[in-house]
Amino acid sequence: MAKIFRITGIMSKKGKDPLYFRKEYKALKPEDALEILYSEFGGRYKVKRSRIKILNIEEIKPEDVTDPVLKKLVTA
Repeated sequence: MAKIFRITGIMSKKGKDPLYFRKEYKALKPEDALEILYSEFGGRYKVKRSRIKILNIEEIKPEDVTDPVLKKLVTA
């Protein structure tokens, strides 16, 4: 059964201010959710893994989901 994880952290690009982020992913274990995050940020923002600092990974309940797309998947 897939779980929902919320990952918070800081992403820094060269020459720019650090950006704080909070993302939610549906995955089997926290390591899988982290891998999805690294893949998404690397492809979308061209950020290397070493420039992403993870502050917290937590499992959340389906009622606590804030991402509208993920919320539809969970409630469907």
